[in-house]
Formats: sequence, C-alpha cells, structure tokens
Amino acid sequence: MSTNDPSPFPSSVANDPAIVAEHFQTQQPTQEPNQTNQAWWGVLKAFMAWALSIVCLLFIPLILVVPYLVYLTMSGGEASAAILMKDKTFIFLSILGVIPAHLLTLFAAWALQTNFGKTPFFQSLRMSWPPSISPWWSVVICGVAAVMLLAIGALVTSIVGGGKTDLDVLIESSFQARLATVVLAVFTAPLVEEIIYRGMLYPTIQRVLGMGWAVVVVSAMFAGVHVYQYRTNIGVIVVITMLSLTLTLVRALTDRLLPAVVIHLIFNGIQSFILLLYPFLEKPKVTPPPTVPALTEFIRHLI
Repeated sequence: MSTNDPSPFPSSVANDPAIVAEHFQTQQPTQEPNQTNQAWWGVLKAFMAWALSIVCLLFIPLILVVPYLVYLTMSGGEASAAILMKDKTFIFLSILGVIPAHLLTLFAAWALQTNFGKTPFFQSLRMSWPPSISPWWSVVICGVAAVMLLAIGALVTSIVGGGKTDLDVLIESSFQARLATVVLAVFTAPLVEEIIYRGMLYPTIQRVLGMGWAVVVVSAMFAGVHVYQYRTNIGVIVVITMLSLTLTLVRALTDRLLPAVVIHLIFNGIQSFILLLYPFLEKPKVTPPPTVPALTEFIRHLI
C-alpha cells in the first residue's frame, strides 16, 4: 500500500512529539566533534611549525658559528661577546647560518601541512591569486601596496626616530654581511615567514577563533618575534607591526596567501636594493655650517 505522506514514522506514532524528537536526535550528523578536533589539530600543527621555526633560527646557525669559535679558541683569540659582535667573520657566519635554518623550517612546514606529501603543499596553503582579479593586476596592486607601506614606514621612522638596531650593526660590519642579509630578505624570508604565519597559523586560528581574533593573534606573533631585534628603535617596531597587520589583513580579505607573499617580497626587495646601493650613495662628510651666534658675530664684524 502506497502513501504520499513524507513522514518516516508510522501513523500511530507520528503525532507523538517525544518519539519524533528522539528519532531526530539519533539521526543528527556526528561530524561536528570531528571537525572541532580537526580544527584544533590544525592549530597544534601550525604552532609546532612556528615553534620549530624559532628553534631553527636559534640553533641552526651554530653549525657554522661553533667551528669558527673553536678555531678562535685554539688560535689564542678571544671569544667574548663584545669582541664577537665586532668580528666580521663571526657576524657573516651568523647571518649565513639563517639560510639552512629557513630551509629546514620550510621542510618542517611541508611535512606538517601535507602529512609528508599526502596532500598538495601550495594548494593546501591557498598559494594563488584571487580569482576575481587577473594575475598582472594583482602584481601591480601588490607593488603599489608595498611602496605605500615603505613610504609610510619611512615617515613613521623619521618622526618617531630611534637608535641603531642589531640588524644595523650586522649589515654595517662588512659587505659580505650586507650581501648575505639581502639574500635572506629577498629569497627566503618572505616565503618562509608567510607560509608559517599567514599560510599555516592564520587559517587554523581563524577556524577556531574567527577572522578578527586570528588577524590580531597572527599580527602580534609576527611583530613580537621581531621586537627584540629592533628593541632600540621604536619607530621600526611600529613599522614592523604595521606590515604584519597589513599582510594578515590581505590574507584574510583575499582568502589567498600569494598576495601577502608578493607584498612581503617587494617590500623587502626594495629595501634590499637600497641597502646594496647605500655605501655608494653616502655623501662625503663636509664641514658643518657655522652656528647662528658665530654667523652673527661674523656679520657684525663686517658692519
């Protein structure tokens, strides 16, 4: 016997609310707890990648530095902190050691993000352009954004001011150190840092806390790891925070990682180009003009 009644219940119990409620409770999908667990597991993996990136930056450069320290000790040289910070070879090796640290961080990010190659790496990170804008226009917009960030950053640092940072001391030690810094700033730092912060941390935190909190947390984490390096210059800290917030907002609003990588790359690239040219653009020292009292005295004698 057929019927047009869509109810899954026999007519004798269809009107019993308790039976109906019990039936639908048992039929509810059980994916929500699993999705929550997966979201928190993603957060854990992202934080593991972030922690490994910090550990790599702290310890991997020692692979190059320690043999040099042994050489200094065996040759009778001093290895105090004050002397090492003026040692051009030590500084160059310290900077050069960041390259293998970045490469190891990239491998760790790949392993955690893809479960050792089970899923596509860049696809899972959404390393692509927004579909609503052509790639060429996307590059132009990213370039304009990077230049605007640099201009605002220059204005902020000129107003706020500050002393030399640890990075300034490093890059001024030798041309080799300056060149190694440029290589890091252009070829490894934008990619590795964006993968960790905007590629892994942001989307996992966003799934758990929402977009607003994810932007705040990731921006603060990125700026925070740079604070000690730039602790002597509040202006640079403000600029780094502004850069971090901008990159995270770009990631959030476009739902893509590639725009943030390109903005970061252009931002660092322009600075690196200026950094390489700076020794050749330095103006020769000239005798400062006379002070106002001295100039007044000179004019008085003329009269």
